[in-house]
Amino acid sequence: MSLGQSLQQRQLQRLSPQQIQLMKLLQIPSAQIEQRVKEELEENPALEMNMDLLDGDASEEMKDELLQGTQDDEEAVPVDEYEMSNEELSEYNYDDDGDVADYKTKDDYYPELDDDKVIPIKAELSLHELLMDQLSMLALVEDEYKIAEQIIGSLDDDGYLRRALQSIADDLAFKQGMWVEEKTIETILGKIQGFDPAGIAARNLQECLLLQLSRKLATDDLDKKMENMDSLHLAVQVLEKYFEEFTRKHYDKIQKNLHLNDVDMKEVMHQIITLNPKPGAESGQSNEAEMYIIPDFTVLINNSKLELTLNSRNAPPLVISDDYKLMLKEYERGQKQDKAQKEAVFFIKQKIDSAKWFIEMIQQRQQTLLMTMRAILVHQEAFFLSGDTTQLRPMILKDIAEKTALDVSTVSRVANSKYVQTEFGTYLLKYFFSESLTTDSGEEVSTKEVKAILGELIDQEDKHKPLSDDELTEQLQSKGYNIARRTVAKYREQLNIPVARLRKEL
Repeated sequence: MSLGQSLQQRQLQRLSPQQIQLMKLLQIPSAQIEQRVKEELEENPALEMNMDLLDGDASEEMKDELLQGTQDDEEAVPVDEYEMSNEELSEYNYDDDGDVADYKTKDDYYPELDDDKVIPIKAELSLHELLMDQLSMLALVEDEYKIAEQIIGSLDDDGYLRRALQSIADDLAFKQGMWVEEKTIETILGKIQGFDPAGIAARNLQECLLLQLSRKLATDDLDKKMENMDSLHLAVQVLEKYFEEFTRKHYDKIQKNLHLNDVDMKEVMHQIITLNPKPGAESGQSNEAEMYIIPDFTVLINNSKLELTLNSRNAPPLVISDDYKLMLKEYERGQKQDKAQKEAVFFIKQKIDSAKWFIEMIQQRQQTLLMTMRAILVHQEAFFLSGDTTQLRPMILKDIAEKTALDVSTVSRVANSKYVQTEFGTYLLKYFFSESLTTDSGEEVSTKEVKAILGELIDQEDKHKPLSDDELTEQLQSKGYNIARRTVAKYREQLNIPVARLRKEL
């Protein structure tokens, strides 16, 4: 056996720090990019926001608002410019010195879009804070208060107590040194279940709905109570004795056992379906970012042509500080430099290089967004002109990657986090991607088209005799779509549509 050395070449793909940073910036939507820019402005004094690149008539107040992330200008880009080469695109919107070009191409026939002007929302208490406020109003001894705190802390986001009472007792023993019986915990739980919102701290859906019905019986006005008393009591009976039958829509069995006619059953159903199955979900848990979607792009139809606008939050007018440039020149002109001066020069150069690098990343991000969105517009032009879902063409990430010469992973990052506002609604870019399905005539159509027709068939069905998956398959096949039953079932589930038995109505 002999040992030897040999040379081997292996091709490894490693991302540079700049590429990694660009990938991170691509994932940030318009609603958050300003915060990222603001952080960089605070950290790097060599980086500034150039207000001269705004319209000349902009007031000082408007300029201040831009720094705070509340003012927006938009830069319109005709879609047909997509035909330019990738080399030309890489130079788009920059002058010979590499700075952002000082011009706009807005359409004079369209008003300014104020999609960035987010209306402040009222701050709300979280579910935990809301319940703790109500707990403070109860006259409880110290041990009872600790038990109640443990229960409230164990609720999930929907407001349910999913943990067993014995587990809560164990937590109290280990964490608080308290030995508590389940019966005591259940007594305190009953008090919390009397809190708002109605149905809170239930251990399952059945208990949640029954708690809400009990609240309605106790708090309805006298006039309403007389009118609704029978249907409310019947609803309680249905949920107590026939909960499983109700969830499975076996209404005939319920009617037979409770001797209800169709009118009575409909009133019972109305009482139940108006209840809230997730009482904790509407108790101030949403934050401002979740409540607002700020489109990254806007697409308008102008004289039967599409016009693409990139939200200017994605292209802030960043420049290198003139003060830092001047300081660097002055230090470099000095004939003798001591240690302190050399350190100052190093610091200034470092900050300027960092600012240049960040500006370049923001510009590359802007180019990448525009390139990706233009390619999608060209591919899905029929939909953007009509808003008709059946006009969507099959399109996968690779299609756009090939058109833009971008990596598939880059296209994916853009598609998964960016929104476009159209004249027919606001869509996540991911919505426009779909696989293809072949019709009987050999034509390839988007699965989105098939899902749209499937949804129409279900919307138009007789709800007394809803269509089974087999019947839906037959109808789609009769329209020329070569599709299997299991595929129909999969598409139906993706549309969040239940099976025929659960769609049945009286």
